[in-house]
Amino acid sequence: MKIKGLRWWIITLIGIATVINYIDRSAINIMWPYIYKDFGIADADNKNALALITTFFMIAYAIGQTVTGKMMDAIGTKLGMVVSIAGWSISIALHAIAKTISSFSIFRFFLGLSEAGNWPGATKSNAEWFPPKERAIAQGIFGAGASLGSVVSAPVIAMLYLSIGWQGTFAGIAVLGLLWIVPWLIMNKTTPDKHPWITKEEQEHILDNKNEKTKTATETKVYSWWQLLNFKATWSIISSRFFIDPVWWLFVTWLPTFLKEQFHFDIKQVGAFAWFPYLMAAIGGIIGGYYSSRMIKRGVDAVAARKKAITIGSVIMLASLVAIVLMLNQLKEQPAVAIGLISITLFGFQFLIGNIQTLPSDYFNGKNVGVVAGMGGTAAVIGVLITTWMVPVITKTSYNSFFILAALLVPLAWLSLKYFGKKDFNAS
Repeated sequence: MKIKGLRWWIITLIGIATVINYIDRSAINIMWPYIYKDFGIADADNKNALALITTFFMIAYAIGQTVTGKMMDAIGTKLGMVVSIAGWSISIALHAIAKTISSFSIFRFFLGLSEAGNWPGATKSNAEWFPPKERAIAQGIFGAGASLGSVVSAPVIAMLYLSIGWQGTFAGIAVLGLLWIVPWLIMNKTTPDKHPWITKEEQEHILDNKNEKTKTATETKVYSWWQLLNFKATWSIISSRFFIDPVWWLFVTWLPTFLKEQFHFDIKQVGAFAWFPYLMAAIGGIIGGYYSSRMIKRGVDAVAARKKAITIGSVIMLASLVAIVLMLNQLKEQPAVAIGLISITLFGFQFLIGNIQTLPSDYFNGKNVGVVAGMGGTAAVIGVLITTWMVPVITKTSYNSFFILAALLVPLAWLSLKYFGKKDFNAS
């Protein structure tokens, strides 16, 4: 049996895994403003408690990004993705038996450790299954899964919570990941050079185009973590993700709380409105990937095409965040306008992030891609941890500082990418 376009089936499955990933991780953020009193937490301590739980998740996520990146390179994406999604499905199911903030935090730690593998796994899989000119669109599809997961999670989690309570919600969504493993093992039998279902034309399309990478012959060497840090290309990925990823997580973590405190939304209203920014983000991810891929097909260097897309996304994000800062007082009576501007921000973020996440496979190859992608993910998590603990402090009286912080991070990410990426790929 031969399947035409097998690579698109593979990336679709990864996109679905990412949807499940975000449903699982978003559940607590959506329900938290309405369940924290079940744990004896006072209103004044609500944000600090969520920040603590999120910190356990993000510390594990930081560790997991690098460790699972190494795992993907060692055992391959087929088994590596199975280990990750089975681990996070079990972890989210355990949330249903949490009795205290401590037990919640422990389960969030294991969730973060296993969920982290989805990103280096997807980046490595895209490097295996797609030529350079198609990787950004593939990464955009994968990135759209993160956004679609958030789109789906808001109404689904709200509905489940109202129907079966928070314990039943955690147990129910755990089943999704375990079900995903079945088609993944069936479809992703091996790499494209050996897969029995791939057509000869697609195999040649993937493998012949591997030679298009703009790298030196010495890059076939497998580098250690410390050796990879000698490359400016590595630092361009690490530094840009340190600054830009916290912007996404500010909204993933705190948007339901913001809507409740700023506009007095109940969980039905959060479910009805919180999905739209992530729908726009999904569209941004696909368009951003298509944009750079189209440029590459026209003969533009892959890295140059990614950077141009990153610049466009940065401008979109900065413009919308500045508008929110300038208009926040007026927006208190206009939740639709606030949600619209947040939607533009997340559109811009996904427009650029898929291109940043594709850079490891543009700069490196082989067993270096997953490691560099994981290092970038670890740096991103460190940035998120810092901003997570800033939010309860800077939002005590107003959310204005929240949006100012997000606006400042965007140019810092763009400048760091420009600075470290201005030289050719050379070890220092």
